[in-house]
Amino acid sequence: MTPDRRRWWVLTVVALAQLTVVLDATIVNIALPAAQAELGFGDGDRQWVVISYSLAFGSLLLVGGRLNDRLGARTGFVIGLAGFAIASAAGGWADGLTTLVAARAAQGVFGALLAPAALSLLSTTFRGTKHQGRAFGVYGAVAGGGGAIGLLLGGVLTDLVSWRWCLFVNVVIAFVVIAGALVCLPATTTRATSQRTDWLGTVLVVAGLFALVLGFGRSEVLGWANATTIGSLAAGVALLAVFVFVQARTRTPLLPLTILRSRVRGTSYLVMLLAAVGMFSVYLFLAYYLQRTLGFSPVLAGVAFLPMAVSVAVGSAASGAVLVPRFGIRIPVAAGSALAAAGFLYLTGIGSDYAATVLPGLIMAGLGLGAVFGSAMSSGAEGVPPEQAGIASATVNTTQQIGGSIGIAVLTSLSLSVSRSGGEMAGYHAAFWGAAAALALAAVIAAVLYPRRSDVSEPVLVRSGS
Repeated sequence: MTPDRRRWWVLTVVALAQLTVVLDATIVNIALPAAQAELGFGDGDRQWVVISYSLAFGSLLLVGGRLNDRLGARTGFVIGLAGFAIASAAGGWADGLTTLVAARAAQGVFGALLAPAALSLLSTTFRGTKHQGRAFGVYGAVAGGGGAIGLLLGGVLTDLVSWRWCLFVNVVIAFVVIAGALVCLPATTTRATSQRTDWLGTVLVVAGLFALVLGFGRSEVLGWANATTIGSLAAGVALLAVFVFVQARTRTPLLPLTILRSRVRGTSYLVMLLAAVGMFSVYLFLAYYLQRTLGFSPVLAGVAFLPMAVSVAVGSAASGAVLVPRFGIRIPVAAGSALAAAGFLYLTGIGSDYAATVLPGLIMAGLGLGAVFGSAMSSGAEGVPPEQAGIASATVNTTQQIGGSIGIAVLTSLSLSVSRSGGEMAGYHAAFWGAAAALALAAVIAAVLYPRRSDVSEPVLVRSGS
């Protein structure tokens, strides 16, 4: 097999694996009502089916990235995918809430190993090649549009077969991807085997991210003034602050701060966080709007998201293959963020007509988010030594996960408070105003902080006065 042909097979395998992880952020949401009815758990407990996944996934991503650097990305990829499949099978066979929640948490654990491995493999495989932009365009399309595909697939499987197949489908995908990985992925990768484990940093970052995600996740139910919410968020911020302090002083840090001090990478992490605020929020609120207000079935609601998924793919492919090579990263990310913000602004006028009040906004938001993901994800993992590719990739995923948690929590709170006085539609409008604000801020950050013209493979370090 020629090197170029092998690279495209690597992309196929990695993209399918990433799709598996992204699908599970949304596919189970559609299946929840059916699962709740069959397993008999209450409304107050159903949130744990979602939160257990995000808690484990979000809090362990940096650890998963470092494990990939130690084990080798190929080994981490296969272990992560196999574990994810086993956890999915356990969830599909669940006979009660406890088993289902435990299985979802296990999915998050192995997903935290799999996601950084996938991005690391893509980064090292295409680094320095003329196909790098195109490859990351495809990857960005999967990362940005996979959630919409998850909503459609979840609706189809729940309506036509069973909610359990929203979990079993991962086993089918994983079987194919593992076979492809064993054939296509390089058998040897650079490893940081000589580095000692930063146990203190590991404990601090896991506890800090866990507390942060828990605080945002529970705020929807408990409220922002609740002691658990305040305590979790305060503890998360404090622990992460101590983590950064420790990383700056240890000889073998879990997260080398040089990764964050790159002007291009650091800006990409901020942009990814803000883009995730908007992306995850639109999936949540539009799913409710389409089913509750317009009366769409789960399958039809999933179909309604397809234009956004296609738009993300087009925007990501155009950004990675054409715009970044020609203009650098600054213009595509800033323009994409601004276009996504315009799409969310359009959605603040949603009414009873999907084609007139929803579809144009979805297309604009999808094109813009695709440009952001296709560009920012590639630069977030670029320019680091091969032995740090895993931790850099994990940082990209972590910012996306935290951004999603923040967005859902904050915009849900905003939507509920507005809907109490102005009605349900007013609540949806408020949520989209918030999403638009997040993407507008991302556009400003991209325009100001990215270098005017930069090749993402040669990141510019921040210096005083720059």
